[in-house]
Amino acid sequence: MGPHPAVAAIRLAVRRVLHDVLTEHQTDPDAPPAAPDKRPLGPSPDRPAPLVLVACSGGADSMALASALAFEARKLAVRAGGITVDHGLQDGSGQRAAEVAGRMTALGLDPVEAVTVTVGREGGPEAAARDARYAALDEAAARHGAAAVLLGHTRDDQAETVLLGLARGSGIRSLSGMAAVSGAAGRYRRPFLGLDRQTVRKGCVAQELAVWDDPHNADPAYTRSRLRHEGLPALEKALGKGVVEALARTAQLSRDDADALDSWAADAENAVRDEAGRLECAKLFGLPPAVRRRILRRAMIAEGAPAGSLFARHIEEVDRLITGWRGQGTINLPGRVEARRQGGRLVIRQG
Repeated sequence: MGPHPAVAAIRLAVRRVLHDVLTEHQTDPDAPPAAPDKRPLGPSPDRPAPLVLVACSGGADSMALASALAFEARKLAVRAGGITVDHGLQDGSGQRAAEVAGRMTALGLDPVEAVTVTVGREGGPEAAARDARYAALDEAAARHGAAAVLLGHTRDDQAETVLLGLARGSGIRSLSGMAAVSGAAGRYRRPFLGLDRQTVRKGCVAQELAVWDDPHNADPAYTRSRLRHEGLPALEKALGKGVVEALARTAQLSRDDADALDSWAADAENAVRDEAGRLECAKLFGLPPAVRRRILRRAMIAEGAPAGSLFARHIEEVDRLITGWRGQGTINLPGRVEARRQGGRLVIRQG
């Protein structure tokens, strides 16, 4: 008798990602040779088995992911470890992080670490916690030489992200949600974007996995929590079932379109700069708005504007220096970046 259908779906999603990681690792010219006693059973015995880490909070999504990684790694030429991040935002968080690390060790993951971070205030509590968490995961992955870090975001998380992007009004890239592969050198992988939260939770129940439900996920003080418990249910009540699936599908279609436009903008950028590398307003004016605004955004980020703090209104204000020039003054942007028009050129730099 095979595993529970939910468990089978979870393991299949993880197996596919691990096969991708293995394929990439076997074709990586920079991968070091394997020690004689640590050679994998795969088709490239001269390479060490890649290490894949799971980012585990102890919740249902990440515990299901940790269990599936431990199960599938035993059948493949993959080493599997885990990282849990203690944000220090709740009483007893250190003890819970230690318990989560213990659960991952019991699953057979190695190495396993509990990392404590200090959460700042920039961008609000949710953004600050996310920034601290990813910084810790990046550091741990680099320290251990991990080929990939698995994240437990589900299709429901994707739907929420799309709605949050829609509320910000930041364009098609915000509507594209989370990528299945992201981060430097494709470090972060999200196997569960095609699975709903209910399936993942069923998988935990079927395997009798102990999970921890973060009270922040039900706290109406947090935007995503309100969206999860009030916004999406209201949409499903008004529009019928299938809203989550439709939003996730919208994310993929939007990502395909955004990727194509980003590629166009990257190719067009050199053509709109003069010999000194300055952006020429007349040439920018001749581009389609979607391409022009991508070039502007890239230029702002290159000068130090945080990508997560650049909203549609920032791009529109700078775009008006090109399309609606009336002698406007300097525009202040996030990250203390300034934009102004000078002598037919668009000057973007640190203030």
